Amino acid sequence: MAAAAVAVGAGEIVSGLLGGGSIIAAVGSLVISLQPPGAKDLMVALFGENDKLALEVGTAIGGILVGGLLGLVARRDLRFGIGGFVVFGLIAFALLQRDPLATAFVSAVSAASAVLAGIAVLRWLSGSLMPRPQMAGAAPGSQSVEMGRRGFLALAGAFVAVGGVLAVVGRYLSSQVPVAGPGVAIRTPAGTDFALDGLTPIVVPNDVFYRIDTRLTTPRLDAETWNLRIHGMVDREVTLTYADLQRMATVEQFVTIACVSNEVGGRLVGNALWTGVKLTSVLDSAGVKPEATQLVGRSFDGWTSGFPTAHLAGAGKDALIALSMNREPLPAAHGFPARLIVPGLFGYVSATKWITEIELTTLEAFDAYWVPLGWSKLGPILTQSRIDLPRRSGHVPLGAVEVAGVAWAPTRGISKVEVRLDSADWVEAELSVPLSTAAWVQWRTTLDVAGGPHALMVRATDGTGETQSPGPTPVAPDGARGYHTVSFVAD
Repeated sequence: MAAAAVAVGAGEIVSGLLGGGSIIAAVGSLVISLQPPGAKDLMVALFGENDKLALEVGTAIGGILVGGLLGLVARRDLRFGIGGFVVFGLIAFALLQRDPLATAFVSAVSAASAVLAGIAVLRWLSGSLMPRPQMAGAAPGSQSVEMGRRGFLALAGAFVAVGGVLAVVGRYLSSQVPVAGPGVAIRTPAGTDFALDGLTPIVVPNDVFYRIDTRLTTPRLDAETWNLRIHGMVDREVTLTYADLQRMATVEQFVTIACVSNEVGGRLVGNALWTGVKLTSVLDSAGVKPEATQLVGRSFDGWTSGFPTAHLAGAGKDALIALSMNREPLPAAHGFPARLIVPGLFGYVSATKWITEIELTTLEAFDAYWVPLGWSKLGPILTQSRIDLPRRSGHVPLGAVEVAGVAWAPTRGISKVEVRLDSADWVEAELSVPLSTAAWVQWRTTLDVAGGPHALMVRATDGTGETQSPGPTPVAPDGARGYHTVSFVAD
């Protein structure tokens, strides 16, 4: 186990220094690709946006446990343990090569470093336990060992710690991409942001905007060599470079996007000012055939989303190939050089980051990434609302208490938000001035609160007059339903 820990750490530090793929990330990506239905839902429910970190830690621990299994085999013959490290080194190289951004050279050096480091520690620690002849003058046939049990365990533990430190440093180096700043401060018209302390801002800064995707490492794509291919059921195949998109007419639009894994009252939702080229303009240049009923977005690593082309003729007519977020180039973590932003649809069916292909096909001909894993093929964002103030399990003073939050129903807008304290009647809240029908709104009102524990509930009505479903339902297969409820104490 100590040898395996050092092997993992050595592979990570070398790949981090050379700027290549991570073995931990490569194994984690394999786990993601083999996940059963419901696994994503469980991981996000347990760890939220830390689900990737949890997977990476679990992968590293799994590698150490595999080393323990090899050790049991190697008790009879050390060559079995050495052979095991070689086999897993070959597997690591093969997994690294699955990443389109990994080079064969860096993958080979990283895998070889892990193998050699693991074998070296295994041989040295094993040798320290081997009996050796006693010094001259000792009883005939007696033997001694290199070190005692406690000393050996302490040394082995030290190697595990060293391996862990190397792995952490290596992962840190591998993840070094330009960190998203907050973006340019977006000035919105009067009345669009209540600017209350503790209330989510109407425009979420880039550096705190939620991120959910299947990547364990943030891709570093080169805009100079990147291109976007439009093909499939089109009159003519079109390939556009980053410079081509920059030369085209761009539009700005406030759009709220959300993850289908967002629990009632969750934070996997955000609103930003997106700038880019209208998707319909690009599709018009290719000439979409009438029989095409599905648009498939494909990321550089093969991840896919898919939604009906009919959505672009209706609620999603303002969909973008986005190049900027809050008036800054897309941060690497949010899809640089380009991504899709499709108002009204959950991200898993539409918001392809690091996009390299758009394919026109039929709904029957192709199932995108999440559909075989049990998620709905259609993913309209539900009408939802959230309480930001007061905080859950918080304390508020007696008397007049200001309560506030956000509500969203992209492409339909929000017409009304109501709150209810305990079993009292529903009270209509004040809404902020909408930025667009595709963006969320803030809401607020003041309630007279008596002493003791209370429960505050919220519900929203969209622009069509439909009130959100009381639920409750789980997030799978097409989003959570229910009224967000916050308990607090007035004293």
